[in-house]
Amino acid sequence: MQHPRTPWRAKALGLLVVAYALSPVDLIPDFIPLLGLVDDLVLVPVGIALVLRLVPTDVMEECRAAPEREHRRLARIGLGIVVCLWLLAVAGVVVRLLRR
Repeated sequence: MQHPRTPWRAKALGLLVVAYALSPVDLIPDFIPLLGLVDDLVLVPVGIALVLRLVPTDVMEECRAAPEREHRRLARIGLGIVVCLWLLAVAGVVVRLLRR
């Protein structure tokens, strides 16, 4: 989505898909058995497929050929954040247990 030649329509639709996926508001509320989750299972993948169709193939190929080094660096940063969050959670549990 950060590529300068990505059409604004693809960027806008991508933003809407992410917002819908993260939003607590759904077209069909999740508390309705089975149907509440089906809208997420259908709309999000369909939205992603539409975004991929809107991005030109040469832009997609260029982005896929980008160096793996940047992806590895971001993966390490993400892993570090997750590990820190887990350590904080465990430390919080330990502190609560020791205060009893």
